[in-house]
Amino acid sequence: MSDLLTGLSDPACAEHVLRFPDGALTFAEFAGAAAAVAGTLAGRQRVAVFAEPTLITALAVSGALLAGVSVVPVPTDSGPRELAYLRADSAAEAWLGCAGDDVLPLLAVDPAARADLPAGEPDPAAIAFILYTSGTTGSPKGVLLPRSAIAACLDGLIEAWQWTAADTLAHGLPLFHVHGLVLGVLGPLRVGSGLVHTGRPTPQAYAEAAATMYFGVPTVWSRIAADPDAARALRDARLLISGSAALPTPVFHALADLTGREPIERYGMSETLITISARADGPRRPGHVGFPISGVRTRLRDDSGAAVPADGETIGNLEVTGATLLTGYLNKPEATAEAFTADGWFRTGDLATIDATGNHRIVGRASVDLIKSGGFRIGAGEIESVLLAHPGVLECAVVGAPDPDLGQRVVAFVIAGDQAPAAAELIELVATELNNHKRPREIRFVDRLPRNAMGKVQKKRLLEP
Repeated sequence: MSDLLTGLSDPACAEHVLRFPDGALTFAEFAGAAAAVAGTLAGRQRVAVFAEPTLITALAVSGALLAGVSVVPVPTDSGPRELAYLRADSAAEAWLGCAGDDVLPLLAVDPAARADLPAGEPDPAAIAFILYTSGTTGSPKGVLLPRSAIAACLDGLIEAWQWTAADTLAHGLPLFHVHGLVLGVLGPLRVGSGLVHTGRPTPQAYAEAAATMYFGVPTVWSRIAADPDAARALRDARLLISGSAALPTPVFHALADLTGREPIERYGMSETLITISARADGPRRPGHVGFPISGVRTRLRDDSGAAVPADGETIGNLEVTGATLLTGYLNKPEATAEAFTADGWFRTGDLATIDATGNHRIVGRASVDLIKSGGFRIGAGEIESVLLAHPGVLECAVVGAPDPDLGQRVVAFVIAGDQAPAAAELIELVATELNNHKRPREIRFVDRLPRNAMGKVQKKRLLEP
């Protein structure tokens, strides 16, 4: 029996249903089909899965994990060059379930096949996934995630969210990231809860899912908040959970008003899995991602490595330690060494504040969201929150542009609504709500913001010619 997918062997969950756009299976049927996949992988060490949001993908991943074979989830929007890089770097031996190209052999997955679950358990230290980062600072890095880290992450969230086999989870997220794959597929398979993958994460699909828990990225929740009928259909849900990027404060309040449920925000990354979350039985503050899950510790450090006070205001570099961390980066020992402090804490590269209660607020990435202007350290996230509170602002992103006098100047890219505010009005709003030195020196009105598959704004592209 797998040490990860414990729900598959629980007789009480046998009739719970896992539903995808291409088909549905009960837990008992899914267990038999995944076990059959595992039986085809004898002698394999590493397989690639072209991670379409399908039952086939879920069976492929689950079967490989049952067999103790490492999985390389491949984004479905990968071009030929990226596919070639991922194949070569990961040394995947075959495609499993669905092929991304015709270079590697394809091992088919049959949802109708059945076999008994394997009796033995793979080593908890064995690598479950090689998840590739976005490669914004160079070639994508393969993150080595051991089975024990996956289990620790899921168990911490199961406890924090009071997630049980009586729940049904619904989402329409991609299956090549932590959010959609590890939490959104392996989570139900571990706890024994039902799953509805909606294919596309549309407001109508979420409204029709009739689930107790919903996962979404801010773009999804923004669209649901803008569709009052769809939002009100979620009033019977127990938890609405947002992640992968910051949830705008107006969307938080709109969801709370329409659904009667304040959304839960959480924080994590490929290298650490999910480490911080608001709790089902705790406070939920807009802009805050909550508290470390069981088995995880966090701290803030300044650029010299000195401790930063937990006063809710002082920004520091967020560092994490605990059971959910990566083993290292594939084929990159130097990058692995650089990612950890001398005393073994992982440098997330994110900026945060922690208040006296331990509640965390993520300010942004140190590389793009910390703006050093005129001797001040400014977090882009707090400026974005103020701008988004203006009724004429639909979306925005704040960056630091090179400036010969200030070092960097604050520039806000804004998508305006039907009644666009004047740039001067937005600048004055920030100066009044925050501080004069945090005001944007420039407002650029745009039609769209560049985003990746998980809805995160790609800020480095904003300043490209």
